[in-house]
Amino acid sequence: MKRSVRPALMAFLGLSVVAGVFYPLAVWAMARILWAPQAEGSLEVRDGRVVGSRWIGQTFTDPGHFWGRPSATVDARGSALPCNGANSGGSNLAWGNPAWSQAVAGRAAALRAADPDQAAPVPNDLVTTSGSGLDPHIRPESALYQAHRVARCRGLDEAAVRRLVAAHTEGPQWGFLGEARVNVLELNLALDTLAR
Repeated sequence: MKRSVRPALMAFLGLSVVAGVFYPLAVWAMARILWAPQAEGSLEVRDGRVVGSRWIGQTFTDPGHFWGRPSATVDARGSALPCNGANSGGSNLAWGNPAWSQAVAGRAAALRAADPDQAAPVPNDLVTTSGSGLDPHIRPESALYQAHRVARCRGLDEAAVRRLVAAHTEGPQWGFLGEARVNVLELNLALDTLAR
C-alpha cells in the first residue's frame, strides 16, 4: 500500500499544477495575445471614458436614443437590476403567465407612449426578454420601428436615421449563423456623433 501512495500523490500534485496553474495561464495568455479586445470585455471607450461593452446590453430609456431588448436580470437580493452582467438570466415566466403578459403589455405601452404616431405593431424583441437578459442586439426591424421617434426627438431627418440603422446592421455571423442584428450601444454612439 505504501508503494502506491507515493506515485498517486505525485500524480495528483503534478496534475494539479498542470490543470490548476499552467493550463489557465496558457489560456489567459493566448486570449490576451490573440483576442485582446474581447479578453478585456470588448469595452467601448469614448473621450477616454468607458461607456459600455459591445457584448452586454444597456438600458436606454431616453426617447432620443434607440431602446434595446428588455432585461429580466436581478441583483444578489433578487431585486430588478436590468443588464446585470454579474447575474445573467431570464425571467423564467411562461408566455401564458399573467405576470409575463402584464410585463409585455407594459413595455408595449411605453413604446407607444414614446411615439404615438407609430401605428405599426411593436416588434417582439422590444417587449420580451431573452434567456440571458444581456442581449446587446435587436433586429434591424426593431431599430427601424424606432427611427421616427428618434428622428423627431433629435430634430433629425428620418431618412438619415434610417441610413444610420442600415450602416450599423450586421449580417448573420459567418454569413449563415443567426440573423441580421443591430448593436444598440454602437448605434446610439453613432447617433450621438451624428447629432453633434
